[in-house]
Amino acid sequence: MSIHNLNSIFRPKRVAVIGASMKAGSVGRTVLENLLSGGLVDNEGEPASQLVYPVNPKYDEIFGIPAFADMSELPEPADLAIVCTPAATVPDVVRQCGAMGTMGVIVISAGFREIGSTGRRLEEDLKKAVSEYPGMRMIGPNCLGIISPKRNLNASFAETMPSSGSVAFISQSGALCTSVLDWSLNENVGFSHFVSVGNALDVGFAELIDYFAADGQTEAIVLYIESMSEARRFMSAARAFTLTKPIVVYKAGRFAESAQAAASHTGALAGVDAVYESAFTRAGLVRVLDMESLFDCAELLSRYRVPDGPRLAIVTNAGGPGVMATDALLAAHGKLAELSDSTMRRLDEVLPPTWSHGNPVDVIGDAPPERFEDAVKAVHQDPGVDAVLVVLTPQAMTNPTSTARRLAALARQSGRPVLAAWMGGPAVREGIAILNAAGVPTYPTPEQGVRAFMQMSRYARNRDLLYETPRRLTINFPQPRPQTRQEFRDRLPEGDNILSEGDSKSLLAAYGIPTARPQLATSAEDAVSVAKAIGFPVVLKIQSPDISHKTDVGGVELNLSDEHAVRDAFARVTKAAREHQREARIDGVTIQPMVLAPYKTEIIVGAKKDPVFGPVLMVGAGGTAAEVFRDMAFELPPLTERLARRMVESLRTWPLLAGFRGRPPFDVDGLIDVLLRLSALVADNPEVQELDINPLLLTPDQVHAVDARIRTVSTRDTRGERQFSHLAIRPYPEEFVAERTLRDGTRVRLRPVRPEDVPRWRDLITRCSPESIRRRFRYLFSEPTREVTARFCFCDYDRELSIVAELTDEPNCPMAGVVQLLADADHESAEFGILIPDAWQNNGLGSLLTDYCLDIARTWGLKRVFAEADPANRRVLRLFENRGFTAKPIDIDSTMYHKELLSDATATN
Repeated sequence: MSIHNLNSIFRPKRVAVIGASMKAGSVGRTVLENLLSGGLVDNEGEPASQLVYPVNPKYDEIFGIPAFADMSELPEPADLAIVCTPAATVPDVVRQCGAMGTMGVIVISAGFREIGSTGRRLEEDLKKAVSEYPGMRMIGPNCLGIISPKRNLNASFAETMPSSGSVAFISQSGALCTSVLDWSLNENVGFSHFVSVGNALDVGFAELIDYFAADGQTEAIVLYIESMSEARRFMSAARAFTLTKPIVVYKAGRFAESAQAAASHTGALAGVDAVYESAFTRAGLVRVLDMESLFDCAELLSRYRVPDGPRLAIVTNAGGPGVMATDALLAAHGKLAELSDSTMRRLDEVLPPTWSHGNPVDVIGDAPPERFEDAVKAVHQDPGVDAVLVVLTPQAMTNPTSTARRLAALARQSGRPVLAAWMGGPAVREGIAILNAAGVPTYPTPEQGVRAFMQMSRYARNRDLLYETPRRLTINFPQPRPQTRQEFRDRLPEGDNILSEGDSKSLLAAYGIPTARPQLATSAEDAVSVAKAIGFPVVLKIQSPDISHKTDVGGVELNLSDEHAVRDAFARVTKAAREHQREARIDGVTIQPMVLAPYKTEIIVGAKKDPVFGPVLMVGAGGTAAEVFRDMAFELPPLTERLARRMVESLRTWPLLAGFRGRPPFDVDGLIDVLLRLSALVADNPEVQELDINPLLLTPDQVHAVDARIRTVSTRDTRGERQFSHLAIRPYPEEFVAERTLRDGTRVRLRPVRPEDVPRWRDLITRCSPESIRRRFRYLFSEPTREVTARFCFCDYDRELSIVAELTDEPNCPMAGVVQLLADADHESAEFGILIPDAWQNNGLGSLLTDYCLDIARTWGLKRVFAEADPANRRVLRLFENRGFTAKPIDIDSTMYHKELLSDATATN
């Protein structure tokens, strides 16, 4: 549903308050008073008293404004209705709003799913009521409301109107909203929008992130999340936003237990919070772990652009606080800025000989305001400094107030962050007020200032990871993945099942994961025969569908070197299994080769389907003590080579894997290959609920899946199943790869772009004339910026797609052209663009790419495609005209072409 319809909520001209009241302390009265006192005006300058309609049959007027019995009596339809009536009445009230053409609704009323089964039924009726009116959008129910300070719109029952700013705050907690509002007044922090989503029955985090992304006033978003649904939409919206602007998130319930205890190692290790942590990092969000940090980040975001890096300069009049700040910075993996020689010379000129001669810059306890100013100015201008933290303690000769005035004036001269820690009580109070009024983020301790700076620096690092170009790895599977998928589905029984070790390893082997294939033996003699056929030494394990962790019941025997050892081991494991689990079904034992190597280590890799984010991949230190050490990393599929490598390098055991004290490194590339194959497996097979490979044995030369366990759930009914709908992130769309031949016989492969295509895309740019560049981008550049490169090569395949044409008969398959579809957040329309180097123009490639892209747009269900073109580019204009595009001149330099797709069922290919 269109996010543009949210304008009726955030930019209404007329507002109805349903349930408005004169009763002191009532929600209906508070909301009405807030709307009237806020000063809401429309474009024609009408006052709030003529734009706000109280609706309540008990009153003829409220606060001197005419009141109306119901929505049908309003003199003009309201854009927004704020509902404050009892919960039981709300669904019918919403239907009345829809019947009168009111498309924006905020339901303040509580009493829905939060009260139990009765409320859940009522909430379902409310959801149905909203769906009956296409285009209607609703915030709530059970919410505080929304505030848009720039429009003087306080559509809430919070009595505080914050100042206008650049940070949007979105919260599931209404009580937290009131606390943040109160804090914002004290700290002089402004907001672009303030939203309490409540139960988020219609409008949730994803829609609001997309809406605020298009809002020119919003430069950052702060989220308070308790729970989440529609993870795919959230991840898509958040990743699009964080490419250019930061999102800070506080997730409540870090230590909540899983709804159901998991039987596998992976399930036990992959707690709810670890999944959220992985998802937030993948989407480029900055996560804070306490409310103090959330406030600190909000203050910093509201005042400065994001710092370029983690290099901090500290200026202080006391050595101790300078050391405290340094400790906090290094503990958070920040960097003390290395001051340049010119900066050091300047500091020598303005500071006494006893200054610290390094960073932190100690200006000495008797520093007057002028000395503080000179020191801050010197380090602030150093190109090796990303931000400056000024720490002041009230000493005998210190003037905190005058120093604050000078710092405030200096901070206004640059966009580079200047933070302040004015430590103390009454002596520094006036200085703090001056700094807050000037927009300088001010903290009571240096540690808080450092923490806020590092959280913003972490966003810059996370954003860089979104732009990171992975190495291209060619992975060949034993057979086509669709064939493996179909074979697995055909063999899978209905219901909840734990696959045998043999079946589990068969699926792993089908994806090319090296496995030790077990063979079943039902007696001691069978076990000996199998062992002799395999070759000694061997491993013997109990085989039972009822025993998950074989070592826990004495069900594993290693390094059996002869027949006698195998017979004894068979007797021991079967006896031990029956003693530990009398009801377990014992099918026998499995025999497999024993992997011998002078250096080896055990790793666990696995996957678990999270109820919110779908499959989550895990790698960590393995073996029987995996849960004890809890050295692990998590990531959402699909994985790239770089994501998989970063998972492995984040482990505490990484130094051991990379080689330690003369020992050779283990086969890390093989481990990464296994993770990539595992990513493909869980993407292809939504039935997989949990998967363990423990241990995955690593040697310097190979990896080997020694033990494996897979739990599946299958309904056998796949009607209406959308491919990859179980994933939070859309994988690479292999279905859009095609081979074509141009008019001159040249063969090209059409395929979606990958992040690792950055070098070849830059090569494509170098082969375009300046005129071709100008016509495509409307400006000239010799080297595309990182943002331009990312726009083409780093795709969220749910909403954007670049199709490249590569020359398959030439070395390295260079690109001959690229076409792009960039869909809006509602997936209704898309921007179209095409770029072809001069040497490949006039051979039909432009027509081929355009038609192919229009076919994809139809499969996406887009309603229209539009493109901006230079009126002088006759070749492109003919291309559009021949395909039914309609022209609309924008200005002398540009024409907008659009094509409606709904009525056009065919395409020329």
